[in-house]
Amino acid sequence: MMQPGVDLLRNPPGATDLVLLAHGGYEHSHKNPHLWRGPILRMWPFAAALRTAVPSAAVGLVRYRYRGWNDVGDPVIDLRTVLDELPVSIKRVVLIGHSMGGRAVVAVGDHPRVAGVLGLAPWLPRDEPLIALRSPVMFAHGNDDRVTSPQETRAYANRLRAEGTPVAMVFLAGESHPMLRRPEDWNTLVATFAQTALDGAGSPTDEDVVWPDDQPKGSPLAAVLRLARTRLTTPVRKR
Repeated sequence: MMQPGVDLLRNPPGATDLVLLAHGGYEHSHKNPHLWRGPILRMWPFAAALRTAVPSAAVGLVRYRYRGWNDVGDPVIDLRTVLDELPVSIKRVVLIGHSMGGRAVVAVGDHPRVAGVLGLAPWLPRDEPLIALRSPVMFAHGNDDRVTSPQETRAYANRLRAEGTPVAMVFLAGESHPMLRRPEDWNTLVATFAQTALDGAGSPTDEDVVWPDDQPKGSPLAAVLRLARTRLTTPVRKR
């Protein structure tokens, strides 16, 4: 059986910070999550943006054992194992997850190494357990998402706020679940959040913000081609 791990997409010498990307998946699947699946490829442009935004940090992509959440929350088990087994030289970890990966980073967001949690179109069902997330915390969702629910994400954010955890909630108008209509806005959001978490460059506001759809939407096909190009041109330092 495959073991959980991290593919390092950037590993500068002496890095003490890690930005860890967690991709999406399925509700139920025990298939092998190979490297060329769409949910994994979607995370690669974020790695490219992070190389510029936080150049002193390592950037990694979580490797799950399975494609699905399954009955026991397999991605949570995998992600917590990865956090527990990171080298002692890594002091802070910023977690960024999409869809199922968003649910996973929330579930482990109370880990002592965590220095921020960003959920991109996270899958947060109404009965999801409330976790004492380590700040800063941000959720971002496309208004046109029909796969995971922006309303349920807002409800979870409001539950956290009621318990005293500040949460920034960003809605991207005109965007859907794959995040392919406004890819540069998503890249900017990821890069800025990582800078905020690691450099203390201000804190995300504890409120709901709508990014208006005042620019022409990009071509999803062009975005897919950029994903593939980024994957082909970004070296994997360690697997």
